[in-house]
Order: sequence, then C-alpha cells, then structure tokens
Amino acid sequence: MTNGTPDDGLSPDARRVLEQIDDQNVDFLRLQFTDILGTVKNVSIPATQAEKAFAEGIYFDGSSIEGFVRIQESDMRLTPDPSTFAVLPWRDRDDGTASARLMCDVMNTSTGEPFVGDPRGVLTGAIDRAADMGYDINAAPEPEFFLFEQDEDGSATTVTNDAGGYFDLAPKDLASDVRRDIIYGLEEMGLDIEASHHEVAEGQHEINFTYDDALTTADNVATFRAVVRAIAAEHDLHATFMPKPIARVNGSGMHTHLSLFSGGENAFHDSDDEFDLSVTAKQFLAGVLEHAPAITAVCNPTVNSYKRLVPGYEAPVYVAWSDRNRSALVRKPAARTPAASRVELRSPDPSCNPYLAFAAMIHAGLDGIERGLDAPSPVRDNIYEFDAERRAEHGIETLPTTLAGALDALEADEVVTEALGEHVTEKFLEAKRSEVMDYRVSVSEWEKERYLETF
Repeated sequence: MTNGTPDDGLSPDARRVLEQIDDQNVDFLRLQFTDILGTVKNVSIPATQAEKAFAEGIYFDGSSIEGFVRIQESDMRLTPDPSTFAVLPWRDRDDGTASARLMCDVMNTSTGEPFVGDPRGVLTGAIDRAADMGYDINAAPEPEFFLFEQDEDGSATTVTNDAGGYFDLAPKDLASDVRRDIIYGLEEMGLDIEASHHEVAEGQHEINFTYDDALTTADNVATFRAVVRAIAAEHDLHATFMPKPIARVNGSGMHTHLSLFSGGENAFHDSDDEFDLSVTAKQFLAGVLEHAPAITAVCNPTVNSYKRLVPGYEAPVYVAWSDRNRSALVRKPAARTPAASRVELRSPDPSCNPYLAFAAMIHAGLDGIERGLDAPSPVRDNIYEFDAERRAEHGIETLPTTLAGALDALEADEVVTEALGEHVTEKFLEAKRSEVMDYRVSVSEWEKERYLETF
C-alpha cells in the first residue's frame, strides 16, 4: 500500500491514518454512516483502497438507504473523517490482521456539496450555528440497554440473564464480566469510559463515557451501540436499545448533558447565581423547554418510546426543570467545578439517531439564547406527586403521549424542522407516520387476551 506524501493532496490527518493502517496490520476498512432513522450503515473496502477513499471518496447507491434519495438520484459519495479511525476490538484472526472503521460524511455527487439528508451533516450545521454565535458545544449521553438471553436458534428473547437491580453486585448482577469486556472494547476504540453499573430493571445496564464535542459524542454513540451488540453476542446474549422491551418495568433512556463554552470558559456557569447557572444557560434551557414537544419526536422516535414516557417509571414526562429532583424534563446536575456546569435533558432514549437528536436539542437551545427567553422557576418538588390542578398552577405541560402527537408537534415547530432541514424532516415524518399507521392496524397479544373472549 502506498503511504501518502506531502504533495499528494491528502491532509496530514489522512496520512497519519495510512501509517496506522500499516502499523496495525489493518486489511479491511469499514466506512460507516447512518441513515435518517439512525441505523449504522457500512461499506467495506480493502485497506489498499484507503488512500483512494481519502483522496476521491467511495461511491455507493444512496437509493437503497432509508430516507436518502430517489432511484434516479442514487449516486452518493462517502468522505471518511480521519479523526474517527479506530481498530475494531472484536476481530481476532490467527494471521494477525485487523479491521478498522472510519465514520464518513455523505456527499452529493451531482453538486459536490454535502448531502442535505446526511444526519452527520445536519449536526455539523448545528455546530456551525453555535460557532457563529461564539460557542463550542459539549455533550455527554448516558445510554442504557438490556441484556437478554438467546434461544436455541440464537434469536433474542426477553429473558434477562440476571436478577440484579440498581448498583447491584454479583451474584445478582451476572453481567459484570460482559460490561467489563464491553468497556475494554470501547476503550480500544478511543472512548474514555467514566463509569458503568447495573440499572434499576433486571437485565438493564448503563455505561457512561466522558463528555466531548457534540460531533465526536454522536459518533461515539453510534460506536457504542455497535460495540455493545457485538460483544454481547460473543457472550451469547442479545443487547437491545429498545426503549421499553418489558412491560411495567423501567425503560431505557439516554439522558443527555449539554454545555456551551466560549473562549475556553463554560458559558453556562455563574457562581453568583443561586443555581450556578448563567443567563445564557437559562436562555438555552428555556429554548429546550419551549421546543420540547417537537424535540420529543426526534429524541423518542419509535412507537415503543412512548411506553417508556409514562409517569411512575422514572422517565420524565413533565416540561419543567429542577436543580434537585429527577421528575422534571431538564435537570441542573451538581457540578464539582465551574467547567462542569451543564443542563441534562432526561427524555431522550437510545433508539434515537444521535446526530439528529443532538441537532434538535442544540438548535432549540440556541433559539432560546437568540430570543432571550426567560426560564421558568425551577420545580423542586416531586412532580409525579402533583395532580392536574397543581401542575396547572405551576404551568407544567406534558410531553406528547404518542409518536403521532410528537410528529404533529414536530411538523408545527419551525425551529426544529429548520434544524433538520426540509429533506430530513420530510423523510423522517414519512417514515414515522408509516410506522404509526402500521402500529394502528396491528393487533397485540394484550388486546386478544383482554377482548377476544369478553366480547
């Protein structure tokens, strides 16, 4: 393979990746991107084609990807981002070779411009808007997932492999070795793991990685989901990020922490404020609250998501904020240092497309800053214990209770639809309204058990 030379048109970062490919004996590269629904897509190329990929990109048929283009507009091009190079941890071959991945941006071959339907590009647009306002954006999600046993055919069941609860240890938490191997795999791919633990429900787990810039973090979420699934499978387990796989127990969320920095300083911190939050932070928070119904469609994008967003299972459904309780939609977590001041949106779940979800949150918050919105007073009592009258006294609204309602809110919200762009909005709504209709015409086991012999 030919390593790049300074006059070959490749960036220094791309040349460093070519050197790493040689040094680590990588023989195949997986060029990855996501469709509009957040599913990671993959084009594999021999490592000998790496230099061509960086210089010219790799062409593919975009008409086969959910929400991309029509058949007559099918040619698309992948441009690898060299900063995302990572050797895949689960491939161990006797000949010592390895595979690696690169996250890619999607380009429109007819115009040479970034493709408007590329979710990664949508997030890049949000980051650029923040930069124009003088801000850098950091994000830190907390994705949760379930580990289930497989049946004799290797298909997923909903039988959990442990009976552990929140922060439990072995022998109740039988998945500690699985989490350990997942963490090793994530660290090999460059993620900085902060903590891991058993979550509230049996078979439910959480692994947290440290904050980073919003684009890197979204890439990390995509990486995280792939690594968790692959390493769980090595243990003959099925990992799922389905928001509510088991009825009447806690579902899986992806609480997301956000902060803005300006000139190297945390723009969300003000030590003179009662809550250590700056005016900028409160305006950002107010923007997120105002656009919460529309954000919900993007951050909770499946019919199943709304089985999680119900009172009584630690999922936030009330549009309010607090510095101390977790029943509010937005929380201001305690911060050890000024640099750690942030806000936490607690509604997202791990089925979302992280690029679109982060973009929606960021644009909503920036809208609050641009318009100088005032944040409401924090609600420090447990909102789950409020009746409708008391919620009305506090002006607390409720998130959409169905995907259909959230999609209506999204369609009516110009800020969030502009954040996604016309193409993504149209394709997202089309796919999700089809999902709603498919759900409406299906008949569940619950319905048959309840009604078949009753009527």
